[in-house]
Amino acid sequence: MASYIAPGVQEQFETLSVDLKNTILERNVQIQNLQDLIQVLETIVAEGE
Repeated sequence: MASYIAPGVQEQFETLSVDLKNTILERNVQIQNLQDLIQVLETIVAEGE
């Protein structure tokens, strides 16, 4: 399964660093809305703590 970033959140996704975008895309996630994006970011932060 490949990651999917919905057109409605693509603009916010593009503001992230290249490394962070790559980390998200490597997780094979489906980001349909801003809440999904926030949830993935929170997971990444929690794993880094």
